[in-house]
Amino acid sequence: MNNIKSTFNIKDLENLSGIKAHTIRIWEKRYNLLEPMRSDTNIRMYDIQNLQKLLNVVLLTKFGYKISKISTLSIQEIEQFVLKIQNEKTINNHVISAFKMAMLNFDQSLFLKTYNELISTKDFNVVFFETFIPLLEEIGTLWATNTITPAHEHFISNLIKQKILIQIENNLNNSKINSEKTFVLYLPFNEIHEIGLLFLHQQISAKGYHSIYLGSSLPFDSLLDLNRHFNKITFVTYLTVAPENDEVNNYIKQVSKELLHENENELVVLGRKTELIHPNLLSENIKIYKNPKDFVDLL
Repeated sequence: MNNIKSTFNIKDLENLSGIKAHTIRIWEKRYNLLEPMRSDTNIRMYDIQNLQKLLNVVLLTKFGYKISKISTLSIQEIEQFVLKIQNEKTINNHVISAFKMAMLNFDQSLFLKTYNELISTKDFNVVFFETFIPLLEEIGTLWATNTITPAHEHFISNLIKQKILIQIENNLNNSKINSEKTFVLYLPFNEIHEIGLLFLHQQISAKGYHSIYLGSSLPFDSLLDLNRHFNKITFVTYLTVAPENDEVNNYIKQVSKELLHENENELVVLGRKTELIHPNLLSENIKIYKNPKDFVDLL
């Protein structure tokens, strides 16, 4: 297996498991829970099997199992206990752990196996909101703390995109288009975080609306031609890393002036930079949503 990262330091274990490094060290010293290796400079390092064991141990402790008891179990016995206690909440915890392991190992087969088991019992919307969003939030933290590389993040993100695209294709093949309103989905120039926007495209198309997906990092002038082709456009965008903070309000003003003036068009904005938008810029045709579910619920 061609892993980019197959060993982890104790800070990585803390970030991946949510258990403080101090606690992990106590478990290791007192109960021999993990079996670290030593680097050339005598630093403790942990392999993927240690990480998998730790994630399962954490799950058991959340359900009242004592660490002293868990430490007497073999890896196989720990896995059996995990299977035994699975319910709706633990299944989701276990699934997220499985997706993280798939990411760390660049293991597409594990991702697909886990996803297929999940989608066989749950609607795609539920999978996205209950599993993919928490997973992506965790991955953002892991990337920010250098626990994973950009390659890990790109790998798992693109697998999730593939699943959204399959849903979109199914929608387009199976539904009649309601053309009384057109949605145009895009990301501003230099904005590349498109999973949330892609999911909204899937949701809009599932409702039968005409949805045009223009993707990431779109120059603003490219939007102007849309007004010559369609009436009553709802532009939908995310502001996550672009524009720059001091340009956010100018960007909203530009959209209002050049895309929403003297017509029935609307702008829907999501993403963390919406907090920077001045309230005076909001109106009947410019709306902010804190999360995609709020927008989806109103479709």
